Amino acid sequence: MVKIGIIGLGLIGASILKALHNNKNYELFCCSKSSFKNALKYTKNSSDDIKIISKCDIIFICTKASKTLETLEKLNTFLNKKTIVCDVCSIKKDLLNKNFNFNFILSHPMAGSEKSGFSASNKNLFKGCKWLIEKENKILKNIILDLGAKPYKIDMNKHDEMCAQISHLPTILSFLLFNTSSKDALKIASSGFRDTTRLAMTECDLVFSMYKNNEKNILITFKNLENELNNLKNLSDDEKIKLFKAVAEKRAKMYDNNGKNIL
Repeated sequence: MVKIGIIGLGLIGASILKALHNNKNYELFCCSKSSFKNALKYTKNSSDDIKIISKCDIIFICTKASKTLETLEKLNTFLNKKTIVCDVCSIKKDLLNKNFNFNFILSHPMAGSEKSGFSASNKNLFKGCKWLIEKENKILKNIILDLGAKPYKIDMNKHDEMCAQISHLPTILSFLLFNTSSKDALKIASSGFRDTTRLAMTECDLVFSMYKNNEKNILITFKNLENELNNLKNLSDDEKIKLFKAVAEKRAKMYDNNGKNIL
């Protein structure tokens, strides 16, 4: 039986807990200052003391991104070299090329929600999603598969640049789009505006952390978007229609009927 530690019981950590608690291959250990009592419904091994995960084979750090490095340094004082430790952060620049006494693996589940906290967690959150990893590991791979996700190896040096394009800038634009819409326009807004601004309900601390820690890549991506808009103005009507059609066709092939990326 593999012993799994989960530090932090927000959306990601609690979703891991709920997805695996009935799996007989795993024994789960949880640590959270605010939600450890909620986890007792799923495992008897839950505490606000981080030492509860000291004997685990693999540990997922699911705290707020701003607390990840601090948590890693704390774990470094008592874990051994055989222990696997994974983060789930959407920004990697402060975690790249770090050396610890344990086996640290950068990872990032490409799943989430505009909602946060234990109550927002869902045992099916990871089903069909890609789970980014920097290197192969059999234990980690099996857990990811048991969560219903797909291990997907990438160069983590490119991670923040890619996430700026498909996550961070879209989230910030969602806020800005809502903020630039007049009160009269908001009164008549329907499903298109609702779907486009869904991310404007994302936890504000998370959005601030995204922008602060990945500002360079976000601004580069925004500049590319601005260039696209300027290029659009110079196209003929036929060229505009051709562009819109090409993008629509590519977008239509990107997700399955359950909304999962199939590229």
